[in-house]
Amino acid sequence: MNTISRRGILAAGAAVLACVHLPRTASAKEAAPLNLRATSRVLDIDGRAASVWGLAGPNGQGLTLDPGTRFRVDLRNELDARTLIHWHGQIPPNAQDGVPDMPMPMLAPGESRAYDFAPLPGTYWMHAHVPLHEMRLLAAPLIIRTAEDISSDRQEVVMFLHDFSFKTPEEVMAEILGGHGMAADHGSGHGAEPAGMAAMDHGAMMGMGAMGDMNGMAMDLNDYDWDAYLANDRTLSDPEVVQVERGGRIRLRVINAAAATVFWIETGQAPARLVAVDGHAVQPLAGNRFGLAMGQRLDLEIDLPPEGGAWPILALREGARERTGLILATQGAEVRRLDTMAETAAPAFDTDLAQETHLTAADPLPDRPVERRHMVMLGGSMQPYVWTIDGAVWGRHRPLAATSKERVVLSFHNMSMMGHPMHLHGHVFQVVGLNGRAVRGALRDTVYVPPMSMVDVALDAGEAARWMLHCHHMPHLETGMMTEFAVSA
Repeated sequence: MNTISRRGILAAGAAVLACVHLPRTASAKEAAPLNLRATSRVLDIDGRAASVWGLAGPNGQGLTLDPGTRFRVDLRNELDARTLIHWHGQIPPNAQDGVPDMPMPMLAPGESRAYDFAPLPGTYWMHAHVPLHEMRLLAAPLIIRTAEDISSDRQEVVMFLHDFSFKTPEEVMAEILGGHGMAADHGSGHGAEPAGMAAMDHGAMMGMGAMGDMNGMAMDLNDYDWDAYLANDRTLSDPEVVQVERGGRIRLRVINAAAATVFWIETGQAPARLVAVDGHAVQPLAGNRFGLAMGQRLDLEIDLPPEGGAWPILALREGARERTGLILATQGAEVRRLDTMAETAAPAFDTDLAQETHLTAADPLPDRPVERRHMVMLGGSMQPYVWTIDGAVWGRHRPLAATSKERVVLSFHNMSMMGHPMHLHGHVFQVVGLNGRAVRGALRDTVYVPPMSMVDVALDAGEAARWMLHCHHMPHLETGMMTEFAVSA
């Protein structure tokens, strides 16, 4: 391997969130709202110009708020298309949630809208709630820091993941719907057999396990082969290099903003502790490889050795060889070139729910009787390309009813051969059942339901309003895999 000539290693003092060029944090004393612009931008992807969209804050893509700061944002649409932004995982008033016509209309070109609410702390993100717009990379990190984040004296690094095509989203969808976009055409994921997580050994997550057969049935993993897989808008051919100190203490915030790709996050020779998922603390879980579905986030604490060096942090596409990532490197360390293709394909993610089984909320929901239950059936097929909730697509859906303040259990039952990351707006839920076994799992806003599996989540119904519930696989969402959680007073 040859040493890469870097385009510039970031200064250590600027490396806090540097890897995505996040803006400086907003002070709680600032009275003026932050400006956020939905705008177009051009990326250099392996030497080729790519026109994409983005969310530009005061100093770059994304927003970071300090403890106690309200989310006071003026959003302006500078695109030539109508759009609207959703604050993923946050619980704003329903009118500010960012779903078109639920209840607010999309922003017209040149139009602005004000947002003001108390944000939840943790690792979040924001994105267009128009699937084709999200596929144009209209998304960015949203980091709400806590007092503990500041006092912990850890360097913060964000890794924001995307899949990307030089074709337009409309062309991508046409290929998928026509049966021409499947990864099976290129041997990189469609129809692959599943793999479970290997067992825990001495507190560490021991790799991704051997391939299983799920009663001899093959899974559908990747229904499109993207042109590139990006970490902070760059491929592994020219990755972001974040300068760290010898013996540095890192908090790595990983956000899967991909349209249709599940990743394995691999820290290699830098052992990590998983300390939060979807912005909510979990009992620390040691390991160096963790899975992450679309819409989900994870926070890793990494304590580097006192010796200098370079530590690749990789994101491996499930069921395939493609990978992306970034590099943590001390000053003067040799940074070697990494191939964008691994030697072997990564297996499917969490088909046996082993990773989810090992997650325990640090601050679980209080115990109380369940007052309402809903079975939520997930279905669909690759050909014809149709994905449903309770046998219906959006527009023909049947809302899931609840009353505000009720304890509700949603039981997701996936009857399809493709996994579905299910996201509920306006609520935080706790994973309480995995394939019929009761657990006291993690708090989340997006839970991955593997093929032919069941996941139960408990929540307390919030504001009386219509809240979106959908699969966070963008082609699935674009073809109607969504319903609503209708809360009454």
